[in-house]
Amino acid sequence: MQFFKTMMIAASGMLAQSERMRVISENMANANSTGDDPNADPYRRKVVSFSSELDREMGIERVKLGKTTLDPSNFGSRYEPGHPAADENGYVKTPNVKTLIESVDMREAQRTYEANLNVISASRAMMSRTIDLLRG
Repeated sequence: MQFFKTMMIAASGMLAQSERMRVISENMANANSTGDDPNADPYRRKVVSFSSELDREMGIERVKLGKTTLDPSNFGSRYEPGHPAADENGYVKTPNVKTLIESVDMREAQRTYEANLNVISASRAMMSRTIDLLRG
């Protein structure tokens, strides 16, 4: 039945979005992480990508988390001369994580997860109604 395929595709979307949320939470948790010394780099933001994966047995294309890469954008800096990671001018390199961007990404991941959950709920309801019709 197509209902099972639909639910499998939606479940793969939910799994991919939950992994995306994990990476976003890691980014947000490290938004203020700096290096230990002036030559050390602070935390570098991670970015996820998605890819499709053919399930030959079911005959469906599932979504999966692709490679997680590092964001190549420049680090920030802040003046904090007493910090152990401060350079000779008193500046500390800060992560390239922008919490506003991470919050927007998190909201998008949440909405996409919920949309896939709604697909599963609707498929279950349709399957249940079909079974009820066949019984009666």
